[in-house]
Amino acid sequence: MDSEVDVAIVGAGAAGIGAARRLADQGRSVLLIDALPRLGGRAWTVDLEGMPCDMGCGWLHSAERNPWVMVAEGLGGAIDRSPSAWRAQYRNLGFSAGEQQAAQAAFEAFSEGLRIDPPTSDRASDALDAGDPWRGYIEALSSYINGAQLDELSIADYLAYDDAASERNWRLPQGYGALIAGQAARLPQALGTCVTAIAHDGRGVRLTTDRGDIRARAAIVTASSDVLASGAIRLPGVFDPALHAAAHLPLGLADKLFLALPDPEAISPEQHLLGNPHRAATGSYYLRPFGRPMIELFLGGGAARMLEAEGEGAALRFAREELGALFGSDFARGLRPLAASAWAKVPSIRGSYSHALPGHADARAILNAPVDDRILLSGEACSAQDFSTAHGAYATGIAAAERISALLK
Repeated sequence: MDSEVDVAIVGAGAAGIGAARRLADQGRSVLLIDALPRLGGRAWTVDLEGMPCDMGCGWLHSAERNPWVMVAEGLGGAIDRSPSAWRAQYRNLGFSAGEQQAAQAAFEAFSEGLRIDPPTSDRASDALDAGDPWRGYIEALSSYINGAQLDELSIADYLAYDDAASERNWRLPQGYGALIAGQAARLPQALGTCVTAIAHDGRGVRLTTDRGDIRARAAIVTASSDVLASGAIRLPGVFDPALHAAAHLPLGLADKLFLALPDPEAISPEQHLLGNPHRAATGSYYLRPFGRPMIELFLGGGAARMLEAEGEGAALRFAREELGALFGSDFARGLRPLAASAWAKVPSIRGSYSHALPGHADARAILNAPVDDRILLSGEACSAQDFSTAHGAYATGIAAAERISALLK
């Protein structure tokens, strides 16, 4: 490979695609580079028996201000604006109405305590009594929200997101990943290309890849915080503080498993349940999303890591055990796996979305600080309040594109 462009963009996810589109619209030549053989990064829609399903991000969080909503509307795409079913347990299975009220009250009390009397450690688990009967439930919610358990979570960082987020969450029947990837369909790409180093080269930069060098006037790097912290991409020494900060913004983990229902009519559409609300390692099950004949299992934090480590088939066994306890063994045996994600095992990503370790909420500002005129970092981990989301990643990509464009004038 021997290419030269205005801006080389490392990572073809929401941040990289947002940056590339903005620069291309301004007349700049761009090249999207990604180690994966596809566009989208952690936004990935797959076709499962004719049904588009998101293996990564699937909800338009804070939808009233989410820029991807405007993109979807501009394309005339369908947007499902119905409220999510997260707060209710289908048929109160394994979780009575009274227990649901008590569990929600416990979580609200925990959340309020984080705001009015946070522990000096900044560690979320220190705000929760060891004997709290709903500790497992609260830990499970953290695993879904943050991809991590409470002892790994900075309170200040968590509140920065929670205070900015709204309760308006919408969906795209044709897939969030498909929308994001589609925005780059006509942009120059170098997929299946691994960048190993970026260095200054005269008045521009040189990117070393496993397919040869790429030269550009500037570069935007949207690699995940785990990839940055690993040193997989060598950057100039001025980035050492940023790479150190990235190590304090590790990726949590959230995996999905889609299961086909043998008798869809036996389950009401658009319902939700927790496998076991009394333990942290439990699944969040969305029943018949969009009315489809399937169940979408969401696993986060320690449970997701455990099942990835156990290998192929572990998540299916886990789901059958939990759902068998609620619906019966015959129901569980009839479930057929369609697809599963394992984001921690993707070498060019290594997880799902970032969270700050206790005492390191300031790491995002350090990671996002401009320290080089020709090389900029962006991505969800750089967002001050919308980290862990595709719209947060997109906004940082746009900001990087605008800065680069101004510098290239």
